[in-house]
Amino acid sequence: MDNQHQKISGYRDLSQAEIDAMNEVKALEARFNGMIDRLRSIDGIDQRNVAIAQTEGETAFMRAVRAIAQPVRITDR
Repeated sequence: MDNQHQKISGYRDLSQAEIDAMNEVKALEARFNGMIDRLRSIDGIDQRNVAIAQTEGETAFMRAVRAIAQPVRITDR
């Protein structure tokens, strides 16, 4: 799996600092997802807001990953 990203169109090589940041974001995302799972198991709390928190969190983590990776748009031209 070495250099797997080089086979994916639109992605570039990342520096070690960027790789470290990406791994930190992913670790924080896993902790966040665990918290969402715990909130889902609590009776009496507003599950709609838990669902919104999950969606907004997914968006935030996706944006953080994209900020690091900086993928380029691929076109068929």
